[in-house]
Amino acid sequence: MALKSDYATQECSIARTLEVIGERWTLLLLRDCFLGLRRFSDFQRHLGIPKAVLTARLETLVEAGVLERHEYRAGRHEYLVSEKGLDLWPALHALNRWGNENLSPDGPRSYYLHAECGSLLEAGGFCAKCRRLPGPAEVEYRPGPGRARKPGPPEPVEQALRNGHRLLEPLVLD
Repeated sequence: MALKSDYATQECSIARTLEVIGERWTLLLLRDCFLGLRRFSDFQRHLGIPKAVLTARLETLVEAGVLERHEYRAGRHEYLVSEKGLDLWPALHALNRWGNENLSPDGPRSYYLHAECGSLLEAGGFCAKCRRLPGPAEVEYRPGPGRARKPGPPEPVEQALRNGHRLLEPLVLD
């Protein structure tokens, strides 16, 4: 039996969630939003996502209240994680942790630390030292040793993240 193209008939919260975030590219787009990317051109350049697909994904996330669209200059918009979108942070952290543990033979590709004390976040997002559950604005991203080095100059997002970056703060690209 072939899979249906949507989950509209499913009475399950996971299925309903997949209607919003289950499309290809959406979780990577959300990851980039948490890392501080905000502008269409930056998402497109970093992800290499077709413009039409990116437009559709952003529209879905805005309509669902996961992202908020703000005009930063006449006719130019940026996308910020909403309060509703912040609730997705534990799921993104869990996916990253699972990938580091199961799909990264050369060590973790990235780390998330509690910015206040510098300790790694454990399973469930708890700080290993404080035993607190910091919100995403209290978390710092750091590249890990398993991150592959690509030949040539680093792309702008990788360059901006090389020394770490606090989540949700705007990522300044050179």
